[in-house]
Amino acid sequence: MSGRARLTICAAAASLLAATALLPLTDRMTWFFKAIFVVVVIGGVGMIARRIPLARPLTVLAQTAVTVLLLTMLFTADQAIGGVLPNPAAIEEFRQLFQEGSDDVSRYSIPAPVTDGIELMLLSGIAGVALLVDAVAVTFRSAAPAGLPLLALYSVAAGLNQGGSWLTFLLAGAGYLLLLLAEGRDRLAQWGRMFGGGQSVGAPGAAEPGGGRPVAPVRTGRRIGAVALGFALVVPAALPSLDGGLLDGKTTGPGQGPGGGTVTAINPVVRLQQSLNQPENREVFRYRAEDGAQNQSLYMRFVALDRFDGTSWQPSRRSIEDIPDPLPTPQGYSNSQIRSAPLTLNVRADDDFRQQWLPMPYPAYQVRIGGDWRYEPEGRSVVGDGGTTTGGAEYQVTSLLMAPTARQLATAPAPDPALSEEYTQVPDSLPDEVRRQAQEITRGSANNYERALALQDYFTTNFVYDTETDLDASDPEAILRFLEDKQGFCVHFSFTMAAMARTLGIPARVAVGFVPGTAQSDGSMSVGLQDAHAWPELYFEGAGWTRFEPTPTRGTLPDYTMENQPNGGGDPANELPDPGSSAAPTPTPSASEDECPASLRRVDGCPDDEAAGGGAAGPTDGGPPAAGIAAGAAGLLLLLLLPSLPAIWRVRERGRRLRPGAGPLAAWRELIDSAWDFGLPPDESQTPRTTAAALIRFGGLDGAAAQSALRVAGAVEQTLYAPRPRQVDGLAEDVRRVRAAMGRDAGAAARLRAAVAPRSSVRMLWAVSARWAALTGRWRGALRRAGAALRPSRQRA
Repeated sequence: MSGRARLTICAAAASLLAATALLPLTDRMTWFFKAIFVVVVIGGVGMIARRIPLARPLTVLAQTAVTVLLLTMLFTADQAIGGVLPNPAAIEEFRQLFQEGSDDVSRYSIPAPVTDGIELMLLSGIAGVALLVDAVAVTFRSAAPAGLPLLALYSVAAGLNQGGSWLTFLLAGAGYLLLLLAEGRDRLAQWGRMFGGGQSVGAPGAAEPGGGRPVAPVRTGRRIGAVALGFALVVPAALPSLDGGLLDGKTTGPGQGPGGGTVTAINPVVRLQQSLNQPENREVFRYRAEDGAQNQSLYMRFVALDRFDGTSWQPSRRSIEDIPDPLPTPQGYSNSQIRSAPLTLNVRADDDFRQQWLPMPYPAYQVRIGGDWRYEPEGRSVVGDGGTTTGGAEYQVTSLLMAPTARQLATAPAPDPALSEEYTQVPDSLPDEVRRQAQEITRGSANNYERALALQDYFTTNFVYDTETDLDASDPEAILRFLEDKQGFCVHFSFTMAAMARTLGIPARVAVGFVPGTAQSDGSMSVGLQDAHAWPELYFEGAGWTRFEPTPTRGTLPDYTMENQPNGGGDPANELPDPGSSAAPTPTPSASEDECPASLRRVDGCPDDEAAGGGAAGPTDGGPPAAGIAAGAAGLLLLLLLPSLPAIWRVRERGRRLRPGAGPLAAWRELIDSAWDFGLPPDESQTPRTTAAALIRFGGLDGAAAQSALRVAGAVEQTLYAPRPRQVDGLAEDVRRVRAAMGRDAGAAARLRAAVAPRSSVRMLWAVSARWAALTGRWRGALRRAGAALRPSRQRA
């Protein structure tokens, strides 16, 4: 076997070994066998082209052409010429599949189902990396830079998988080292001399010393190649998948033996947005109260996030111990006048719901469960040890249903100084604007309870719940953007309210778990993925950690946040629940809740329900050079998709703006951008009515299309200027009607330009530029402050 052939095989093996990092992202690995076929064909075409030989650019071009033909045959054969040659219909099908794949990636949790869109994205990405590796390492004979596309492939997978696993890292690294070894051996062989047992390759009789066997380096190279290919083909079948699903909790560092150890937990809300956007509310566990009561306000909590770094909240490293029986008295619960009642639940988790925190009402005081489970006292969480998860678990938990009154919270004494110091910490990176707004919102409040209530009311009455928001929680400016945009989902609401509470001196943290679920005919409550939720817990001495609910249309408001006069008169005994009650008081539903039952709200069953989004993730650190290398490598991988990014972004924006409940302003923005796509640039100086008139003249609209444009303009005027705006329905359909009419009257070239390269997609560049300017501005400010802090010390020196 020639050196080029060995190097080709090693390049293919390296690409496949790096691609194993993608396997845990999907629920099936059938796509990987197609990837093997595509990578082998790419390598084979390169080997043939180099043997002819073709010029280097022609070799890469031939491999690219064959890759396109393979993908066409696999995904758009029905539209292609002869099932292989792409035509405009096949290209349009590719575009739609990429769009569907992008939507599926944001919709599904890990492991995601292998839809056609996701499979196309996987195979095209792997094919692109394999082509780059083969071209750089074999065609242009430079194996070292070929590590960049391999790193890009692994980095994308590890980023989606929150760090990946050590096994996939070793496989990717082994593939790269194998490639370097093969190239080094090939370069050395070109000198005509390789040392092995005193013989030299290329001299007479040296090729098969001692009876015709190859020299040691030749045998070693072949063995390494065979082992590498075996790993690439066999190991993926044994790789673990992320069966824990969306809220998968990962615990490291558990104690050895009973009664000790620590637990460090990765943030469990990083994929909360995908969970809320699941197409169906798949059940994760079901519970039933022993007394048969169906409690519609019972939150099932499993972990508390108490460490705030300025952008996200995460659990601290805490000591764990054996589960005591009963559990200790809840922290801060010292007011004997606060009524409480026990509630015992029997819980059964779904077999596929495998995460390492145990869902329980707060505060639990007795847990009965089999297996290796431990107790974390600070957050009163029960966590699996040694790989123990909730998959198929059946357990019984007894909790206290505590019902403090508004008066008791308003008159709560100051908390312990040590606790207050720990739970009111905020980093210096938190913008001053957050503190200023918190003080403005709570101006006139007499105590911490009134301040907490003011924050909750501010969010529930002025913000919109939206699980499809593009707000990135890892953005240093995320809280400010959330306060400006006034839309987000539960992570943004809970994170921001807890951060504001801390700036006001109120001990705060964020709890993660599930809202009550859906009542079943057999008396049980079914909790699904779409019931995942996050909410703030604020500390009040005497009552302990107390739930608040700033997220509109989600869950229920606690009774103690709806009492109008916490300092007013009345008999305190009349404000307390019946001590014999087995369920917590149920809040009076708001008007919107009356119109849309909770069970329907959680599965997007009501027309007025808002859709939502954002992922919570830890902050990124751009310091080490390796991070820049990884970002550059990922950029190389995305070059394959770059031409279609404007169209993909535009379709996504249109869907977001025209979804039910998006509002007149979003529909108006889509109408303006649609006209811009067809050649009418926006003019912000014009009123809505004059803009609509200009649009009608430009598009030659008449009849229903012209009336639709005027209806949208009228709805915007109502929203901006009317004291009590009148609701206008059907705006999304009006916008689509106007866009369709403009498309009919436009030429083929204009329609193609509007679909493939829409002019309004420049807004994407503006948004990126604005974020970059904000980021660089913060860095310059930090450098100036650092310089100012250093100058006095120099003067003293």
